[in-house]
Amino acid sequence: MILLLLFDLALYGPWGIRLDATPLTYINTPGEMLASVPTLELYLTIGAWILSSIFCGIIFNKVINKGFSSFGKKSIWNFPILLLTTGSLVIIMRGGLQNTPINHSNVYFSDKMYANHAAINYAWNFANAVSSNSYDMTNPFLLSPIEEAQKLIQQENELINNAPIDSRFTTILNTDKPNVILIIWESLTAKLVGALDGEPTVTENLNQLSKEGLFFTNFYANGDRSDKGLVAILSGYFPQAHKSIIKSPSKTRTLPSLFKEMEKLGYNTSFYHGGDLSFGNMKTYLRSGGVDYFVDESDFDSKDHNSKWGAHDHVLFNKFSKDLDRETTKQPFFKTLFTLSSHEPFEFPDSYKFGKTTDTDKFRSSHAYTDKTIGNFIAHAKKQTWWKNTLIVIMADHGHAQPKHEGAFNSPKKFHIPMLWIGGALNKTSEQVDTFGSQSDFPYTLLSLLKGDTTKFEWSKNIFTSSKNHYAHYIFNRGFGNISKDNVFVYDYLSKKEIISTGNNAKKHEDLGKAITQNSYQDFLERK
Repeated sequence: MILLLLFDLALYGPWGIRLDATPLTYINTPGEMLASVPTLELYLTIGAWILSSIFCGIIFNKVINKGFSSFGKKSIWNFPILLLTTGSLVIIMRGGLQNTPINHSNVYFSDKMYANHAAINYAWNFANAVSSNSYDMTNPFLLSPIEEAQKLIQQENELINNAPIDSRFTTILNTDKPNVILIIWESLTAKLVGALDGEPTVTENLNQLSKEGLFFTNFYANGDRSDKGLVAILSGYFPQAHKSIIKSPSKTRTLPSLFKEMEKLGYNTSFYHGGDLSFGNMKTYLRSGGVDYFVDESDFDSKDHNSKWGAHDHVLFNKFSKDLDRETTKQPFFKTLFTLSSHEPFEFPDSYKFGKTTDTDKFRSSHAYTDKTIGNFIAHAKKQTWWKNTLIVIMADHGHAQPKHEGAFNSPKKFHIPMLWIGGALNKTSEQVDTFGSQSDFPYTLLSLLKGDTTKFEWSKNIFTSSKNHYAHYIFNRGFGNISKDNVFVYDYLSKKEIISTGNNAKKHEDLGKAITQNSYQDFLERK
């Protein structure tokens, strides 16, 4: 119990949820899970666990055992007392004598999610999550018939995908088969991007580069963790509200893959990451997705690693640049690079632009470092021969709770992220794309431009169409958000209440959001 309590305390900050079954999905790689916790805090947690366990052991022997020693004597009262105490515990665990046992809805009382989280009993939450997640294969979000919900989703997406391309974006590329580099930036939230009305001095290079390409101003992450973001970006697949499909290899192998579709078009594929690709089953997912070549932490000297995750971003980009500049590099290529230095605990070998007094300061500083690294890479790339035939896409894997924003914790502000298309292969530059879209729309949009096969990406949409029905959908732990130009609807399944509802057509987004959440989860359950 003490260990669960300390895990809850240590992981709440970086993860933003009370202790549930999530840590069990990382049980094969506990080091990577604990990498989110600063080293000092980890040592203090272990020390507190040892000391408190010793203290409780002493109290147990001196008080509890002494009190129960009388049960060794034969007495007619022993059995009824034991039965009464056991029954009392059952009543306490279920929260009373009412028909339905207590659940999250009984303790959610505030419009502040932090306050609701504080009201949850950590041990109960963990036990409830383990029991429901491990054995319950029913759909907790099922509110309407699957066929009816599917029809609603299909109608909405067909209206978007069958609409003509916006006249501004009919000739985006100046070549039919450009090289494509996808840079996935760890935890980059729009709140730090000056070009998106965020903080003006954190991502100065990205702010400047946003004026040189196609800059997507209403782009959203589909989830709140890397494993969910990767599947959304590379498979056009909506993440699950409280599970992760990437942890189930038998399911991920059935997902559509952007890598496979790019290979059909003649592209060579690769994936670069400074960390351990076995973490969270990433490599299993990528391998089943058809990636040709991998680079991870094993390809870098330990002196170039931070204390937690792996190689620093500038080291990763240096290798990436050298590999690209080789004359033997086969074209066209589709290369994906996933950064890591802006992940907790925000360690990197450079000056901390905003200091390191608080976690928020370190968070800002780490993004300024990655921004500097990417800026240097783009400056170098512009001088290379492959630049003129290359499209570079920069987007985040997910948003972040930091820096703290006004309003609901799971409002669109937390999930708003940048996406930038830049490179010599672009025929269209210095243009803002204000269409509402999300990570899951990327595969369909890119493949449509390259005249590839989009049929497998049934959850994905083409961001460049002129439809007025464009929307973004995101999930969080037991909830979702649906957002468009004129409407925002955010719903929490635990309290069974809407968190935000604005606009004249919020009911439509409520129905669509619930349909997507239940059907995408049903799809997850049925994949084998």
